[in-house]
Amino acid sequence: MTTLSFKPPLQHVCLLRLSAIGDTCHALAALRAFQAAWPETRFTWIIGKVEAKLMTAILPEIEFITFDKSATLRELRRLRTLLRGRRFDLLLDLQLSFRASLLSRLIAAPIKLGFDRRRARELQWLFTNAQIEPAISEHVLDSFMGFARACGIDPKPAHWDVTLPPGALDYARSVLEPGRSTLLISPCSSHTARNWSAERYAAVADHAASTHRLAVMLVGGKSPEEARMGAAIAAAARTPLVNQIGKDTLPQLLGLMSQSTALLSPDSGPAHMASMVGPPVVGLYAATNPQRAGPYYSREWCVDKYDAAARKFLGKPAADIPWTTKIERPGVMDLIAVGDATAKLDALMLARDFR
Repeated sequence: MTTLSFKPPLQHVCLLRLSAIGDTCHALAALRAFQAAWPETRFTWIIGKVEAKLMTAILPEIEFITFDKSATLRELRRLRTLLRGRRFDLLLDLQLSFRASLLSRLIAAPIKLGFDRRRARELQWLFTNAQIEPAISEHVLDSFMGFARACGIDPKPAHWDVTLPPGALDYARSVLEPGRSTLLISPCSSHTARNWSAERYAAVADHAASTHRLAVMLVGGKSPEEARMGAAIAAAARTPLVNQIGKDTLPQLLGLMSQSTALLSPDSGPAHMASMVGPPVVGLYAATNPQRAGPYYSREWCVDKYDAAARKFLGKPAADIPWTTKIERPGVMDLIAVGDATAKLDALMLARDFR
C-alpha cells in the first residue's frame, strides 16, 4: 500500500463509482465511514445515470455528477468541460473498469487512490498513484472499506443511515396490506443466468403464505424480462400475489423494503438495497459467491450452491477457483431446490421471531 501524504480531514473529496446499484450501496457504506471521520469534508460522487436515481434521493448532502454509460465518448467530452478548473484533494477510485479509468484522468487530484495491483483489473493501476492494502477473499463492501483504512480511518461496522425521501413511506403504506407482514420477491437480476424459475418462486410464495401467513408482493423494474417473470410467478402461485413489478421507482422500492418482513432475491441490486434499510434477505446464490457478493448482513440466510456449481460446471471446488469467478451458466440456478429456499425462510422467521 502506498503511504498517503496528506493531513486529514480534507476539504473536498471525489468518489468515483458508476455502477451497479448493488455496488453503489456498498460504496455508500464506505462513504458513511468517511463522513463520520471527516464531518467537515465535502464529497462529490461521480455515478451512473440509473444509480443516481436512487442515491440522489437519499443523499441530499452529496454533490452528484451523473455519467451515462450508454454514451461513453459523449459523456467523457461533457465531463471534461464540466470538471475543467475543479480540483479535489483526493480521488477515491472504487470502479474497476477501463471506462472509469479514462474518466479518472479528467479528475484533478494530487492523490488518486485505487485498488492494490493484484485486484486492479482493466489496468486501473495505471491511472492511480496510491493503492489500498492488498487482500484476498473479501466481500465487495469490505474491499471498499479498505479505502477508508488507507486514509487512516477505522471504518467500524458497516452502516448506511438512510433517510427515506418524502413520499416513500406513504407509497409503501398505500400498497402494503395493513397489519400483515410481507415477503417481497424481487425475482430478476440484470444477469439472466442468475435468475431462478418462476415455478420455484411461486412455490416459495405459497409456502410463505400458508406456513407463515405472509402477504407476498412481487417487485422489480420495467424490463420485458421482469414483466414476463412476474406474470409467470403470479400464474403459477396458488396464493394471491400483489404484482408491483414495473410500478415503482427505486426510492419507492426502498420505502417498501423498509416496511417489509423479508426479501427473496437472487444476486441483484435490490438484495443490497434491502441491506440499507433493514429487512433480511433470503438470497439465492449459485452463479456467484455469497461470501463475496451476498447481502452483507444476511449471508447466513443465503442459499449457497456456489461450491456445487463450481464442481459441476468447472470441475473443481470453489476453494480452487479465483475469488471473483462468476459461474453464469445455463441451468446453474437449478441447483437451488425449493426446499433450500423455504428452509432458509423458515429459519429466518424462527430466529427473528416474526409474527
